Amino acid sequence: MNLGSLIGLVGGIAMILLSIFTSGGTVMTYVDAPSFFMTVGGSFFALMLQYGLKETLGVFKLLSRSFKTYDYGAEKLLDKLYEFSEKARREGILSLEEEMNDLDDKFMQQGLRLVVDGTDAEVIRELMENELSQMNERHGQGIKQVDAWSKLAPGFGMLGTVLGLIAMMKNLEDKSRIGPNMAVALITTFYGAIMANFILQPMMGKLVIDDAAETTVKEMVIEGVLSIQAGDNPRILLVRLASYLPPKQKQAVLDKYKTD
Repeated sequence: MNLGSLIGLVGGIAMILLSIFTSGGTVMTYVDAPSFFMTVGGSFFALMLQYGLKETLGVFKLLSRSFKTYDYGAEKLLDKLYEFSEKARREGILSLEEEMNDLDDKFMQQGLRLVVDGTDAEVIRELMENELSQMNERHGQGIKQVDAWSKLAPGFGMLGTVLGLIAMMKNLEDKSRIGPNMAVALITTFYGAIMANFILQPMMGKLVIDDAAETTVKEMVIEGVLSIQAGDNPRILLVRLASYLPPKQKQAVLDKYKTD
């Protein structure tokens, strides 16, 4: 569970409720079924019109990622690459064949298998970067989908506003209809703004951050695999790969191996 996302969600809801109560309103003042149908339901089905059934239903799985913490194991992978580099220098590239079969990281395993098979460095880089590119493309599609919903929601909010105003103008002689129609006109905009700015855009930002973090780790693995293939000194590999880590983590890794 991502504690920051949970606190952000609960805190944001609390601030909205606090704003409602301190302004003299009640929660029920802002509960309106027609506005919900127009903004939430309308924008969701418009998203389905754009992406299709399967992809649209999958958007909820994407959004749930905001509440999970993903550890891509950068430091552990660096340790493993350093270990493999030392072993390859001592015993040769072929000595890695048995150990690499036990790797949990399939991306690194695939790269090392290409090294053991004697594949040219440029071909290894091309294949691994292509897989990374395909991963980014898949992630990008999900990010675009959430972004599309965040843009549709305010649009349907404005559509609901227009709808409410039209209904109000056509029934001005019936004073009992003015209030409900004005509520639809304003609350749809309120719902659309909350969906876009409080829910969808922040969650999309989390997906972007996760994609960048995973991409950085895979780029580090590519450089490590190619360094092993080139027969670089393990110390060179260590310094090169440590540059992919945040400053404090980088220094901790370098200090760990400084006596080697």
